[in-house]
Amino acid sequence: MKKKAAAALVLLAAAMWGLYLLGGLAAARVAGTVSAPPEASQADSPEAPLSDLEWDAMVLALSKAALAYPGRVGICLKDLRTGRTWSYQPDRLFPSASLIKVPIMVAVFDKIVRGELSLDTRIRLTGKDRRGGSGSLKWAREGTALSVMELLYRMITESDNTAAQMIIDHVGYSYLELAFRRIGLVYTNITPEGMSLSSGRVARENYTTPREMALLVDRLYAGAMIDRDSSQLMLDLMKHNKGRTRLRKGLPIGWEIGHKTGLLRRSCHDVGVVFSPRGDYIIAVLTGDVPSYASAKRFIARMARLTYGYYNIDAAYAQSGRSRNSNAI
Repeated sequence: MKKKAAAALVLLAAAMWGLYLLGGLAAARVAGTVSAPPEASQADSPEAPLSDLEWDAMVLALSKAALAYPGRVGICLKDLRTGRTWSYQPDRLFPSASLIKVPIMVAVFDKIVRGELSLDTRIRLTGKDRRGGSGSLKWAREGTALSVMELLYRMITESDNTAAQMIIDHVGYSYLELAFRRIGLVYTNITPEGMSLSSGRVARENYTTPREMALLVDRLYAGAMIDRDSSQLMLDLMKHNKGRTRLRKGLPIGWEIGHKTGLLRRSCHDVGVVFSPRGDYIIAVLTGDVPSYASAKRFIARMARLTYGYYNIDAAYAQSGRSRNSNAI
């Protein structure tokens, strides 16, 4: 297993370097608990975890903000150090937009572990694969061959729509639907119409829920998605997300986050795991029927800032100060 993990990480590093060289192409209710996080991931969190009072105050603030937002909202939050969970409309259906690329990635790794595909497999770009919107592959020359690893990297870090379509065409919609069910997704689906970049309604939409997106991230973090090596590699890809809005914008510079965004058909999302001084936590914020994408992005960033207000070191110090004062004579 160690050799396998090392090989996977070497492939990831090679892919990142390859993509650098290819740069010219671009010119309030509690959710059910899931698997516990690996102990090693929390070893570097010496600060005190959130107290019950802090947790309750934080989720109350999140609830008020969610109720006030003039659009549909779904949120899932899990403290991976204490196991506390909180959710707001966690099973509400939302058009998945580019969040669909996370289960696509998982389904690809499932196929790799089954020996039916390799990270080194090369796929050629055809005219029918070319998609607009996010990503730089839309400018690549037809016939360009890229490895599955390169396509996964672009699909997750750039949200490259052409890379996603190349992968989908290679593995097939039928396989993806079966894989989604095999990894435990009930509501998350994928259809050709749902992959359309049209801003209007489509006949068969791709849907997902906050709970299912949070579950995927939780299992990646725990090393329980496909296998531990695959989980680590997928989480590493999400840590290289190049987006700087939404959750990322609401967190301080220096805090690590592995996440994936989505934006399409009046839906705007972000889901990921935040690595904070007081413990890692999962946050999934999905919005629909938004008055504007700008307002939705600001709302998601505000959710991140609210959590930061409680997970930063100063909050722990202030809490310990209040405790000392309360015991003073």
